[in-house]
Amino acid sequence: MGPPVPARVLRLTVGLLVTLAVLAGFGVAAPGAAAQTDDPVPDLPVPGSPWFGPALDWEDDLPADYAGRLGETPSLYSQHVSYPLTDDDTTYLEQFAQQSATQGAVAVLTLEPRESLGDLTTEDAEELGELLADLHGELGSYFLVRFAPEMNGSWVSWGQQPLAYVEAFRTVAAAVHDATEHAAMVWSPVYGAGYPFGRAYGAVDLRSDRESAALDTDDDDDVDITDDPYGPYFPGDESVDWVGLTLYHFGAEYDAPSFDTDDGVGPDEEQEPTAFSINTTPRSDELQSRLDETWGYGDERRRTPFYERFAEADGRPMLMETAALWTPDAGGDSERDIKVEWWEQVFAAVDEYPLVAGISWLETSRPEAEADDLEVAWGATRTEQLVTALRRDLAAAGLDLGPVTDVLDQETANEATAQGRMPTRAELSDSMSWIAGGVGALALLFLLSGLVSRLRPDWGYRDLPGSSRDLRVDLFRGFLICTVIVTHTEVAGALSWFALNAFGAISGAEAFVALSGVVLGMVHRSQAERVGDWAASVLRWQRARKLYVTALVVVLLVWLLDLLPGSPASVVTTFTDRGTGADGADAAGHVYDLYYNAPRLLDYPPPWYAVRELLTLRMGPWVLNVLGLFVVLIALAPGLLLLLRRRLWWVVLAISWGLYAYGTAVDGHVLPSQFDDVFPLLIWQVVFVTGMVLGYHRAQVVRALTTRPGKLGVSAVVVGYSLLLVWLWAAYAGHVPHGPWPTDLFARLYDDYYVRVFLQAGRLLDLALVVVVMFAFLSAFWRPVNAAVGRVLVPLGQASLYVFVMHVFFVIAVDNVPGLDPTSPWQGVLVHLTEIALAWVMVKREFLFSVVPR
Repeated sequence: MGPPVPARVLRLTVGLLVTLAVLAGFGVAAPGAAAQTDDPVPDLPVPGSPWFGPALDWEDDLPADYAGRLGETPSLYSQHVSYPLTDDDTTYLEQFAQQSATQGAVAVLTLEPRESLGDLTTEDAEELGELLADLHGELGSYFLVRFAPEMNGSWVSWGQQPLAYVEAFRTVAAAVHDATEHAAMVWSPVYGAGYPFGRAYGAVDLRSDRESAALDTDDDDDVDITDDPYGPYFPGDESVDWVGLTLYHFGAEYDAPSFDTDDGVGPDEEQEPTAFSINTTPRSDELQSRLDETWGYGDERRRTPFYERFAEADGRPMLMETAALWTPDAGGDSERDIKVEWWEQVFAAVDEYPLVAGISWLETSRPEAEADDLEVAWGATRTEQLVTALRRDLAAAGLDLGPVTDVLDQETANEATAQGRMPTRAELSDSMSWIAGGVGALALLFLLSGLVSRLRPDWGYRDLPGSSRDLRVDLFRGFLICTVIVTHTEVAGALSWFALNAFGAISGAEAFVALSGVVLGMVHRSQAERVGDWAASVLRWQRARKLYVTALVVVLLVWLLDLLPGSPASVVTTFTDRGTGADGADAAGHVYDLYYNAPRLLDYPPPWYAVRELLTLRMGPWVLNVLGLFVVLIALAPGLLLLLRRRLWWVVLAISWGLYAYGTAVDGHVLPSQFDDVFPLLIWQVVFVTGMVLGYHRAQVVRALTTRPGKLGVSAVVVGYSLLLVWLWAAYAGHVPHGPWPTDLFARLYDDYYVRVFLQAGRLLDLALVVVVMFAFLSAFWRPVNAAVGRVLVPLGQASLYVFVMHVFFVIAVDNVPGLDPTSPWQGVLVHLTEIALAWVMVKREFLFSVVPR
């Protein structure tokens, strides 16, 4: 015999909660493309405040992970890609740009030649330039292109070939500069101590055909420590926008070899390689000595510092690639002492070297030859102790953190879609007046309903014998789903005006969610009493599963439809900012791509982040996003309904309103889903759960409200609330005295309590008012209202989720009607009535009822 029903229900509910918590931890923002009218190149950081960011291990670490650890948003990210670009390399570069764009970070792109320098072609460079230009156009990205860095080293295949290197660099620079001004070329050698490095750890075999004449800068027929480690490789002023220098702290240096050969080409075979004592704290003057070009050369000869020659001389910004070596597999000094000392030296140097405009810290773990092939942990955010110190020192140094380009993340795109439920900016300024007027009208309708119920009791509503349904709920849901169709089909007309300005000012999506909870509560109680708690709970989970599968199918169908010529579904796969969102008028015109990572699903194999975005419904048409909320709420409902079955309604309400209070206080999102950015789960669950509790106890609630004390109490609240709002409005307009209220109270009410897309206290009051008044009205006027519109609205309400799913395709179809004028009021009304009629016909014909949930 299995475990008791309550235990099974609670176990599965807890399992769902754990799954949701795991998904919340996996929430990684993904980009949404935006277009702007102007396209300026980002300004360089203020001198002394360079950009800062990591070079990640992109297979295991993403920008959202790093920013989450650091508690700050970096201003740059670095990635290595092989060159020339293959299809895989192109994909890696696109993914890198997309991930960087989620935080508006500069993309530092290191190109590592896979072919000999002489085999690199102009076509290779032009392909790169075109791709960078396209990525900027799609994402607003800004690139720093490090072509074949450390070219003066002997450990890379492109190393110590100055003539071939310079030619290859110039070819790439010319193509990139021709393609876009949003990519800067970075020339980045390695620090010169030990040059020409001999058989340094990891060195490639030096060949006799090295370009020894160019390397022998002092003309002594020998290539040794006295030769210039940088100059022969410099591609020239026209090709180089930034300079860079690789400056790692490896450890205490034992010795630095120099060339001593007869032919001036390679190292003496008997020479020993450079050696380091690993896990040693940097000397206090190590970085300064490197920047002075004195560290590690082993002689007293004066050398002109790299910074002075290549940055300061021509005013070029400089990128520093750095980190400090520490391995857990060796003794020595602590990781914290080594890394903190090194980055403190790096951060302290930026005041004296103001052209240092970027710092990239290696944030990976990998075996290193310099550590006898031990695993080296380079990262600065590996431990909470390191993170705390780094965050403190970044703030103290005043480095430039945060976005450099537009932050194009999916959360921003999703949140912008809430503007679809709002009127224009001009109409929005009158919202509070509409709310006050609407509340006053509802109060009058409430009083009229009470009067009619006395004068014409035969018009009143009567429950259907033997049915758990409430046709008033069905009719009201039918009305609400019609307003959804009208709101999302953005054409002019009286219905649009009513949906957005009249009814929409008071209530809207929250009423639809609340009534869905009411219906679930009523239906589940009847089913649980008939078939038992477990069977009824299984029905809820089956419905949640069907809704989820339906959502996935619609998301994919809409995307596939949009792949057709002309992007016929772009009306729902993109969203144009109307200037009424959080970023105000400045954001008007931005076009957000809600499917940006969908093309990655066609890669083989598709990257996990793209698959995750599909499975968590992070991508999808904006007119469908609330469906994800229903999936989660219905899946979690059985556990709460079990508490209701045990008469613990107060526990359910306490949990729900507690989560609402917490969600409102922290403004947090718990799931990486599109709906959670628009309808935050912690906040929006309160109207669904409260509605579910009321629906479950429908009989008791109706009895309580229809008693004389109940009627008096509800009447007092409705009339008192409406009188208060009307008084505040009239005082604001100068018609009556302000009385005890602050003179600016009415002006502040909307932003503080009634914003349309947030469930603030005022919106919740209005929701309760609308539900109470509508039920009073339908109870008193049921016969005439049902006779007039019941035949249409009741079936639509009983299949409201079906209509909601299908209306996605209505919106797409309307957008593709040739010759339609969306600004024409009469055409708009005709379109809306046609959609509603088509939805009714589909419901009556039960079209796809076996597939689409109702």
